[in-house]
Amino acid sequence: MKLSWSGAAVAASVLGLVAGRAQAEAEWKTVSEKPYVVKVRARPGSDAKEVWAEGDLSASAADVQAVLRDVDAYRHWMPYVKESRLLKDLPEEGQLTYTKLDLPVVSSRDYVCSVVLESKLAEDGSGVFAQRWRAEPDAIPQRRGTVRLRLNEGSWRVEPRGEKASHAVYRFTVDPAGSIPGFLARMGQKDAVEDTFRAVEKRARHHAAARAQAK
Repeated sequence: MKLSWSGAAVAASVLGLVAGRAQAEAEWKTVSEKPYVVKVRARPGSDAKEVWAEGDLSASAADVQAVLRDVDAYRHWMPYVKESRLLKDLPEEGQLTYTKLDLPVVSSRDYVCSVVLESKLAEDGSGVFAQRWRAEPDAIPQRRGTVRLRLNEGSWRVEPRGEKASHAVYRFTVDPAGSIPGFLARMGQKDAVEDTFRAVEKRARHHAAARAQAK
């Protein structure tokens, strides 16, 4: 998901963002409807793709918010994330984050993003959690042997759907910086997005169990 990649962010979905010539008024193309809706379209003025994914999670919005804000822990559960850390806090609960992806077949990628917290849930769990991010590629020096992503932006929006359920909308645009094999493109548009949703759900449920045990 300013990314947290979370988004982030996130992070595995970069696999599917292969180049494709953008059109001035590109339409969304649905690539999956179950278990999550996943749509893609060309980004005007670039070779990148925009992805829109949404669906229900079997975890409370409060627990989803907690795990998406804990950037340091992404490396333990987010698909393909090898390193993740909070570089510094920014005003109004923003974050500057670093993430490194360990990808199959292609060389490692990393990105630095600033994350803006647009809204968060109230103490009683009501409201909406929303954050957005954008790349800050020159915030820290590049690492040898790792490709730095320069275009990476997106958002999470999570709303309660009961005590242990929520609805999430995940949108992002990433230029993967280099050639990505075709089968990875299909993964990024569908499989990797689904993996991200499932990983967030699993981690959020683990967080809820840990809270309950601590009481």
